[in-house]
Amino acid sequence: MPEASHPEHSALKDPRYVTVFGACLTQFTVIGLLFSYGIFFKAFETEFGWSRTLLSACSALAFFMMGTLAMLAGRLNDRFGPRVVLSVTGVLYGLGFVLVSRVEAPWQMFVIFGTFIALGLSTHDVVTLSTVARWFEKRRGVMSGVVKVGTAAGQVALPPIAALLIAGYGWRAALVILGAGASVLLLIAAQSMRRPPVPAQASPEGTGASFAEARGTRLFWTLCAIQLAFFPVLTSVPLHVAVHGMDLGMSAGAAAGLLSVIGGASVAGRLVVGAASDRIGGKNAYLLCLSCLLVSLLALNLTGAAGALYLVMAVYGFAHGGLFTVVSPAVAEAFGMRAHGAIFGVVLFFGTIGGSVVPILVGWSFDATGSYSIAFAGLAGLAAAALGLVLSLPGRGRLAVG
Repeated sequence: MPEASHPEHSALKDPRYVTVFGACLTQFTVIGLLFSYGIFFKAFETEFGWSRTLLSACSALAFFMMGTLAMLAGRLNDRFGPRVVLSVTGVLYGLGFVLVSRVEAPWQMFVIFGTFIALGLSTHDVVTLSTVARWFEKRRGVMSGVVKVGTAAGQVALPPIAALLIAGYGWRAALVILGAGASVLLLIAAQSMRRPPVPAQASPEGTGASFAEARGTRLFWTLCAIQLAFFPVLTSVPLHVAVHGMDLGMSAGAAAGLLSVIGGASVAGRLVVGAASDRIGGKNAYLLCLSCLLVSLLALNLTGAAGALYLVMAVYGFAHGGLFTVVSPAVAEAFGMRAHGAIFGVVLFFGTIGGSVVPILVGWSFDATGSYSIAFAGLAGLAAAALGLVLSLPGRGRLAVG
């Protein structure tokens, strides 16, 4: 739908920007709280003796279920709109972290992460970004970047808050406070979300390829393969880098600062890549992000000093933010908006296949060797594979079906 001017409304009342606010708040809360999970690793290790393989497997299960449920969430959003879907999954997401505060056995963690946490993750991207893409036909990239700044703000703000709450009240109370607050914020965010009205002369489904048409193209499957290659890196590094910093001698607060650096640098990545993708096209935007990602991962294996690690995480954060921004507008660029939610959901699902397995392997590698060196080298290999797949795409920048 073309962007329309709304002279009778201020920016604060314009439904387009109210929707962007709701999307930002959703991203802030869901991903900020998920980033904070790594801060709790030492507490789980101390109290229960659980390995990092087990703790990684919990989040990995959540990511796998996220991808599975995202395919359904995309279709539900295409049909019913975002408000009800986000209200239900947002409240359940916060409740999941409250329930984690009561765990005593590993199976309880798996059940909670595979249901409550996964439900919140399944809608935070596919519903919010697809809705914003419908509102902003001409500025999908930059507005997707603005929405993902909410993610970065959560990555910066919530891990230090989690560390302070753990220090002040213990890990169980910290999870109750964070989870209850998340449910409230996500319910508020959901009430801000709405789909744009459809002009009388327009098709309710919008223009572009149907899901069946998109599925028959090489471009669709290449985008799925690219997501499969790079997404595991984005789930593994934030999960393990804080405890990696503690292994190198950092305090919990300083290690939480690594996550905040990722979040802060990702603001630039989201805004720069979002705006750039509107001008240079999805292929070139992917190339920019993946080049930075590969450089940061190669440097991560060579870095042992705290100061240098912060710098490496700044480069990684730029790539991290850009990659989470580029996918939705790239799908719209390639296939239009007719089945955007369904197509986007399947692309995300392929990412979560790797995203659910690789963090476990990273944890297992550390448990087996006492070092992240092999794991970080493997993550660099995945980034290189994704870069190669993007280079194989036809065209000089714009994604086109064919």
